[in-house]
Amino acid sequence: MARPVVGIIGNHHLIDDHYPTHAGGTMNSEAVAEVAAAVPMVIPADPRLVSVADLLEVCDGFLFTGGRPNVHPEEYGEAETEAHGAFDRARDSVALPLIRALVERGQPFLGICRGFQEVNVALGGTLYPEIRDLPGRMNHRMPPDGTLEEKFALRHKVTFTEGGPFHRLFGAREVMTNTLHGQGIKDPGDRIVIDGEAADGTPEALYVEGAPGFTLSVQWHPEFRAARDPVSRPLFEAFGRAVADWAERRRRPALRTA
Repeated sequence: MARPVVGIIGNHHLIDDHYPTHAGGTMNSEAVAEVAAAVPMVIPADPRLVSVADLLEVCDGFLFTGGRPNVHPEEYGEAETEAHGAFDRARDSVALPLIRALVERGQPFLGICRGFQEVNVALGGTLYPEIRDLPGRMNHRMPPDGTLEEKFALRHKVTFTEGGPFHRLFGAREVMTNTLHGQGIKDPGDRIVIDGEAADGTPEALYVEGAPGFTLSVQWHPEFRAARDPVSRPLFEAFGRAVADWAERRRRPALRTA
């Protein structure tokens, strides 16, 4: 039987500052294929090329990845400033309505870093443009120098709500995570439940209250060495089970009429 398909939301990227591409990190595809046991499919996040309706039918689940561009502040009612950084308005136009549709359908998705922020904005939340500028907050950004292993190294604890979905999934209230983000949640959106925080109060894990499907999303990057990391692996495995369940339910009507 064919594996379910996970759509990986791509980012616009210029190769050598000249050749336009839609790109997805290799780590994301590896985590989907090797841990979630699904077929990874990178999606060109541009409304000229894909529609939400088409994506809902082509893919069984979705991974909203990290990326250098940020969600444009107009999407949450604020003016653009220099602190907000670079943007990908085409991705905004695909990802945000797609998330809202997935929540209502109960179709599974996993949000990572920018994807975590997209889930909040899609449901009416807002973002801080730069976490490290806030009083009492640490610098959550990726180290500017070093190897890939050094940049993705575990750097701080995340504490989960007692008895919440992340606590149940990991079997622990505290885990160590990496951190490679500049922005963060300011106001949670409608039905957004912050289920984990860093020691400085920065939201790091969320889910959508009352959603019929898998909506767990994290601010860190669990795709790094997902097959070996004791926190990343159960997260991607749980996502994979949810995607497989969705794919199975989708196939049942066809099997009954065959």
